[in-house]
Amino acid sequence: MTWLLPRILAAAIATLVGGVIGLLIPGHSVPLFGALLGFVFALGVIAVRDTLHGYRLIEWLRGSQEGQAPRDAGLWGELGYRIERAIRLRERTVDTERERLTQFLSAIEASPNGVMLLDAGDQIDWCNSLAADHFGLDPQRDRRQRVTNLVRAPAFVAYLQAGLFTAAIQIRDPRGQRTLSVFVRSYGEGQRLVLSQDITERERSDGMRRDFVANVSHEIRTPLTVLAGFIETMANLPLTEVERKRVLVLMTQQADRMGTLVSDLLTLAQLEGSPRPTADRWVPLAPLLAQVAVDAKLLSGGRHTLAFPEVLEAQIAGASNELLSAITNLVTNAVRYTPAGGRIELSWRVQADGAGELSVADTGPGIAREHLPRLTERFYRVDGSRSRDTGGTGLGLSIVKHVVQRHGGELDIQSEVGQGSTFSLVFPAVRVRGAAPEAPALPMPAREERALP
Repeated sequence: MTWLLPRILAAAIATLVGGVIGLLIPGHSVPLFGALLGFVFALGVIAVRDTLHGYRLIEWLRGSQEGQAPRDAGLWGELGYRIERAIRLRERTVDTERERLTQFLSAIEASPNGVMLLDAGDQIDWCNSLAADHFGLDPQRDRRQRVTNLVRAPAFVAYLQAGLFTAAIQIRDPRGQRTLSVFVRSYGEGQRLVLSQDITERERSDGMRRDFVANVSHEIRTPLTVLAGFIETMANLPLTEVERKRVLVLMTQQADRMGTLVSDLLTLAQLEGSPRPTADRWVPLAPLLAQVAVDAKLLSGGRHTLAFPEVLEAQIAGASNELLSAITNLVTNAVRYTPAGGRIELSWRVQADGAGELSVADTGPGIAREHLPRLTERFYRVDGSRSRDTGGTGLGLSIVKHVVQRHGGELDIQSEVGQGSTFSLVFPAVRVRGAAPEAPALPMPAREERALP
């Protein structure tokens, strides 16, 4: 308020001076009238001065207010300073809130869930990129559009219109490739928050878990039922020695089948729960293939032509027991599914990029193309009854896939109906040593083990 007293004094002095000058000017018959004219003139000068200062301040306010307010003395200088400070304070507040909003939207953008904000008329106020991907929207183009005009899934439209948001709903995305869980919450004055989550993988995992439990239960129940029936038969019926031995053989087969199933389940659990094999333990292939050859001969019983590579110097970095399990499963499957008189060949080659490829080829019935993507699923069988007749558990290829992936490689399956199948374990170059790359067209030398007469 330092400007108030000087302003009053200046106005009083100007008025007094104007009045005195008015009295001193000749030509007035009434001296008081001249003083009044001088007083009015002084007030006019003050008004014009204030008008000029006010005009400068208004012009500054009409502009962008980027520079300083007019720095006049007295009232107008104080008024300009106060207004400028209020504007700067408001700008700082707006900038702070804008920064907070940007940070908040960035946090929502980084959310693992889709987030969409709707106004009271169900028009899209904002959505993050994940929600746009879930619902097939454009975050910029589709703003202020009614969401039900863009997301036309009947379940979603009915859910939004009903207004009962006690639980989430599940819908398919516009492309029909994913399953979305959608949950809506009301906030503000009729506004709504739409949260979406891609649960495709979770649904797939839940389905696989349910199928796995059902399959395990079924696989174990079947031999248990057979065993229970044989035990009841032996307990209640008089059997001849031949019948008793036959029943015991069948019971042993069923018990062995359950033991194999449990063993495979434990192997899978161990593979999934243990760390990946290190790349500093080198396993020679020759001893593993020699052991596999012995097992294959015993299982074949002379019914097939078996061919194995000559002595190899190749080594693979990993776990010998896992590698043996994978190779044995492939060879065993080939022997079981190849008819008598067929040929089974195990070969090894190093690709041009240094990767190692161990292949098991057979002349069996082959596998239809539509079954190939699912062969490594647990308990998946192309022909369930035939698989059980051959003693398979439906877990062998799943074990093979886990083993090769734990060693950084992949399982490649090539098969045609009536032309046989080839299962290849491809290991990365960093896990292979002891052999030079060779051209794919050159055949690997093999020693054939012919069927015994």
